[in-house]
Amino acid sequence: MQIFRCPTCGARLYFGNLQCRCGQAVAFDPDRQMVEVAGSTCANRTRIACDWRDDRRGLCRSCAMTRTVPDLTAGDNLRLWSATEQAKRWMLAGLARWGWCTDADAGPRPVFHLLSEETRSGPANVVMGHASGVITINVTEASEPVLVQRRAEFGELYRTMLGHMRHEMAHYLFDRLAAERDGFPEAFRAIFGDERADYGAALSAHYASPRDPGGTHISAYATAHPHEDWAETIAHLLHLVDLLDSALAAGMRVPGLPEGVYDAYADLNAGAMLAHAVEVSIAGNHLNRAMDLPDLYPFVLTPQVRAKLAFAHGALRQGPESSNKTS
Repeated sequence: MQIFRCPTCGARLYFGNLQCRCGQAVAFDPDRQMVEVAGSTCANRTRIACDWRDDRRGLCRSCAMTRTVPDLTAGDNLRLWSATEQAKRWMLAGLARWGWCTDADAGPRPVFHLLSEETRSGPANVVMGHASGVITINVTEASEPVLVQRRAEFGELYRTMLGHMRHEMAHYLFDRLAAERDGFPEAFRAIFGDERADYGAALSAHYASPRDPGGTHISAYATAHPHEDWAETIAHLLHLVDLLDSALAAGMRVPGLPEGVYDAYADLNAGAMLAHAVEVSIAGNHLNRAMDLPDLYPFVLTPQVRAKLAFAHGALRQGPESSNKTS
C-alpha cells in the first residue's frame, strides 16, 4: 500500500486516515489512488470510519458491495463490521491497481454478505465462501483472539481478515476470467488441475485426511481442490505484491531492485517481482524475530509454487477484459 500526503499541508497520511493532524478532513479516491480533501464522502464514514469518497450513490464503491451487515444490536458486531470493511477496502484498493472493480471495469461487482456468529437470537453458524459472485464473510474473525484460536485449531501459519478477503475474492476473479478471457480455463487446468472435479467430495476428503502441501502447493488447504489452490495462490500473490509495494512506500531498500522509480504492481516480470517480495519478507521476518513475534511471512516459495504465482500474476495484472480500455 502506498503512503499518501495531505493535500493541504503535505504531512504523511496512511490508508484509512480520515483527518490529517493539521485538521484537514480527507477521503480516499480508489480510481485515482490518492487521498484528497474530503468532499462528498461515504455515508458510512461516521458509523464505521469509512475513509472513501462516495460513489455518486451515497455509499462508497466498497460499502455499496455489501448487501448484508451483521446484527449490530448484538455483542461487538459494530466494531467487527468496521474492521471487516477496512480489510475489504484494502483488498479492493490493491486490485484497483490492476483495473479490477474500478469505474472502467464494466464487469459485474461482487456482492458481500458480512455475517456474525453472535446474534440477538443466539449463536449462529457462519460458513465463509463464494458462490456465483456472492461472498460470505464471518466478521467474528475480525476479533484477534478468535483468529489466534482458529489459527491454532486449523494448524495454519497465517490467518487474517485481509487474507480471508483476498482468498474469497480470488474465487470471484476466477469466474470473471473464465467467462471473459479466451483460453483461460484450459490454461488454468494445465497448471492447477481440472476445477470441474467434484468440489464437495474433494473438501470432504481433505478434511478427513489433510495432505501435506509438499513443494507443489502454497498451503495444505490448497491441496483440497484446484479452486482452492487458485484461491490460496491469488491470496499469496496479493500478499506479496502489496508487501513489496508497502515496503518501498516506507522507504525500505530492497537488494537487486532496479535504480529509479519502481512500481510493484506495474512490473511485468513476475519472477523478478516475487524475488524482490521475498527479500522484503526475509527482512520482515528478521525484524519480527527481534521482537519475539511470529514471522511476518512464514512460507517458502518452491519452483512449482512460483510457477503458479506467475500464472496468477499474468492473469490478474492484465486487468478485466470487460473494461473500457482505450489501448
